[in-house]
Amino acid sequence: MSAKEPISQSSTLGPAARADAIAALQAEELDILVIGGGIVGTGSALDAVTRGLSVGLVEQRDWASGTSSRSSKLVHGGIRYLEQLDFRLVREALIERGLLLQLLAPHLVKPVRFLYPLKRRIIERFYIGSGMLLYDLFSYTGGRPPGVPHHRHLSRAQVRKLAPSLAGDSYIGGITYYDAQVDDARYVASLARTAAHYGAHVANRVRVEGFLKVGERVVGVQARDKETDELFEIRAKQVVNATGVWTDDTQSLVGERGKFKVRASKGIHLVVPRDRFQSGAGLLLRTEKSVLFIIPWGRHWLIGTTDTDWHLSKSHPAATAADIDYLLAHVNAVLGIPLTREDVEGVYAGLRPLLAGESDETSKLSREHIVAHAVPGLVVIAGGKWTTYRVMAKDAIDAAASALDGKVPASATAEIPLVGAEGYRAAWNKRARIARRAGIHVTRVEHLLNRYGTLAQEVLDLIAQRPELADPLPGADDYLAAEVVYAASHEGALHVDDVLARRTRISIEAWDRGVSAAPVAARLMGGELGWDEERIEREIAYYLRRVIAERESQEQPDDASADRVRLEAPDIP
Repeated sequence: MSAKEPISQSSTLGPAARADAIAALQAEELDILVIGGGIVGTGSALDAVTRGLSVGLVEQRDWASGTSSRSSKLVHGGIRYLEQLDFRLVREALIERGLLLQLLAPHLVKPVRFLYPLKRRIIERFYIGSGMLLYDLFSYTGGRPPGVPHHRHLSRAQVRKLAPSLAGDSYIGGITYYDAQVDDARYVASLARTAAHYGAHVANRVRVEGFLKVGERVVGVQARDKETDELFEIRAKQVVNATGVWTDDTQSLVGERGKFKVRASKGIHLVVPRDRFQSGAGLLLRTEKSVLFIIPWGRHWLIGTTDTDWHLSKSHPAATAADIDYLLAHVNAVLGIPLTREDVEGVYAGLRPLLAGESDETSKLSREHIVAHAVPGLVVIAGGKWTTYRVMAKDAIDAAASALDGKVPASATAEIPLVGAEGYRAAWNKRARIARRAGIHVTRVEHLLNRYGTLAQEVLDLIAQRPELADPLPGADDYLAAEVVYAASHEGALHVDDVLARRTRISIEAWDRGVSAAPVAARLMGGELGWDEERIEREIAYYLRRVIAERESQEQPDDASADRVRLEAPDIP
């Protein structure tokens, strides 16, 4: 380390930091360049930079704009994989769950309780209970307590008390167990900021358009800054392709056939208000194909997911009327008062990157991951699941490091909390004092602490400077105007869509899906990013077209129709 090189740097990802990162990407040959700003790509960048390597990270759209913002928001072992006898994957994921809950991101990852309603006496209770016991035992094998309570058996009366909205004929008893949940998009943005804090050069809205090669060896990429349309080169000793469902597309730019294929499986989720049915726990339901989760999510329930093959637009997977009706039918099978389409606040669809070849059914494809040196200088990481991103990142950088000169230290990310995590519990304990000092309600401080950790103080500082930023956004009372400003100034948000769909979850949580918040958000962002009135109006119009296209696509009967309608809203140019 040179005398001028800091041990760490700012985690702020504002416009100036992005410009500096792009300049640095062009100025030096990197040890590692990571392509893809989802959970695995950002995790790989953090893994590499905390080994002492020089690292770049580029993402063609926004952080987590693909699969990583459209998950079930669960950090879990995958209870259904026990039935598939995939014990290694379950154990690995449960160990990671404990690490995320207790050390890496306690402000973002929280325990969540689930109820499994039992329908048959004795045999089902023994069978499911044995699986839950194994689940608990695996969670203790990582050398630390699991961070959540163990499972419990409930009588019929106890289930009725816990979940009074369940239909009386849908259970004879139940079992409760715990997993964890996370705001997936916020986690990825925090991971990118953490990588930047340790010295990685990170830039979103930078698209890789080709690879640089010397003979057969990859030595970098041709990249385009989508904000300025500038084309430039990034040189690196090793490139890591962590592009998820886009893996095959990225590989095709090399001109070589990939060693494996990735299939996209579509999963959709519904968002309904928490008051539509009463339950003190989420629900885990068995379907004819897999399992269905009903997950508590603030003032809402998340209901999902489906599992179907998808061969259309990877950027904007669309939910159909048939998808929505499928989920409602399965939920209504256990509810005393059924849900209708009018109860649905939001809908979102995402694509899982599954390794092809093991099965014709996507629900049975492997959630294992594969790392390979596709060609010299290029490492590919694919498959896996959100919860085990850190292990996937470690394996990818291990492979890249093996081809570098000199000895590279082992992964350190099991001991490196995300920005905002250190000091979180102490801040939580004094949240009432923080609220009094800031002059806002304690529930607002709790909301900020559970989104930003100790970095919530930076949001409170904005409010202290501009008291009007303490106002909630129209149609989205959970979120403050200050959070929009902070997203643009500190979290790399470059467009209204970035804020309403990912830095906040207004696009799926608000009844109008963010239509009333969009004009306010655009003007707040414009003040930070230097937009003129024409640019502000263009951003608003783009977001409103997105909402209209999504709503109309969800009325279509099949994937092809829904995809066509969704793509009528163009991408940000």
